[in-house]
Amino acid sequence: MVALVEACKREGWPADIVAVIANKPDAGGLAWARERGLATAAVNHRDYEGRDAFDAALATEIDRHAPDFVILAGFMRVLTPAFVNHYAGRLVNIHPSLLPAFPGLHTHAQALATGVRVHGCTVHFVTPLLDHGPIIAQGWVPVLAADTPDSLAERVLQVEHLAYPAAVRWLAEGRVSMTADHRVEVRGEPDRLFGLAAG
Repeated sequence: MVALVEACKREGWPADIVAVIANKPDAGGLAWARERGLATAAVNHRDYEGRDAFDAALATEIDRHAPDFVILAGFMRVLTPAFVNHYAGRLVNIHPSLLPAFPGLHTHAQALATGVRVHGCTVHFVTPLLDHGPIIAQGWVPVLAADTPDSLAERVLQVEHLAYPAAVRWLAEGRVSMTADHRVEVRGEPDRLFGLAAG
């Protein structure tokens, strides 16, 4: 979230971050955003009976700000199909693997356990099928012999901070479209693969 807000301001995107919303009232990102004059809100999932009720409340808060896009960043909850469909084509996430490999949790440990030589992240549109939406951009890092899940996660985060701001900027610029077979195209055909070499 911080990388997105800072890139938006630094690069002069044709966009405004209209709000930062979290499901944990003590999330550090809320305080950071408030200090910079951004609208913030907390919709605590613990205050609701189940996922449907929470997602409905979250959507109400989001819609109050009338965003063109909803960009997930560090939001670690599975969203209901009703929520996802409400924002179809406008809901974007980043996942810490090169999808379709390693959906779900513990992606860095999964990568090490399977012996892949390249790992990374994927910026994608969110669909009801978890971690399987149309891909906007990806970032890659080499997997090193001495890697642990933590060291690999640290390098993947570096490439996330390249791929995610670029993808969100393309959205803000109106350059992203979807083909009939649900593949993403970006006008101007920028390089949509971001790499981080070893070393």
